[in-house]
Amino acid sequence: MKYLAGMAFLFLTSSLFAAGGGAAAAYNPVNAWIAITAGFGIAIASAVGALGQAKVVHRASEAISRNPGSAPHIRFALILGLVLIESLVIYTLLIEILLVGKIKF
Repeated sequence: MKYLAGMAFLFLTSSLFAAGGGAAAAYNPVNAWIAITAGFGIAIASAVGALGQAKVVHRASEAISRNPGSAPHIRFALILGLVLIESLVIYTLLIEILLVGKIKF
């Protein structure tokens, strides 16, 4: 119980130690839209990537079960396809990080 109370105190009072700026920056709605679209972009990319990976694994396991002799060749193609699908999601994440990095607070 003391641990929870200590953590709650830490999280609730951490804003007291925030650095105070001089004049407040003017609100720019473009920054908010950059953050929102970055969130949607990575969400869509990861969801589509997960669906693509599920379909690839399903088809590869089905092909291996039909022809077990060609399992090494199918496994190589499976791993290569999964790596390429995941690299597209990582590229999207990199682009989103670069976009969010342009936001001035």
